[in-house]
Amino acid sequence: MIRTRSKKVLLVAPHVFPDQLLVGYGNVKHVSAIATIFPNIHSLKPDVIFFDHTHMGADLEKTLRRLQTNSAYKSIKICLYKKEEAITADSIFKILGVHHIIYSHDLQKASKASAALNAINNMIDASLIRLVAGAN
Repeated sequence: MIRTRSKKVLLVAPHVFPDQLLVGYGNVKHVSAIATIFPNIHSLKPDVIFFDHTHMGADLEKTLRRLQTNSAYKSIKICLYKKEEAITADSIFKILGVHHIIYSHDLQKASKASAALNAINNMIDASLIRLVAGAN
């Protein structure tokens, strides 16, 4: 599921995500409670944080602003999964520090992968992304 090159990944997604698939992977931590994101960041010290847009809701912008303003979080890459594109909102997310945005239609068009999808696949295996997409 997770490639060995990825050191530590924090997955913030709904609890419906099948936890039994993550057993045995010490480099993936699944968090479903939004209030526990920052304590888990401090304990895990992840290299990548993968957010589910619909799960985060209104807390996403506050969380991204907090990650951007604190210099301790500058080295963390932030990825976001969304169902649909929204040019204005996506540009705000990019400004707030999101490195890669993955849309559900990107997962369906595997043959026409974008540069962002290729970059994220270097860090996270595509099967993990498909599981997150299917959980919504």
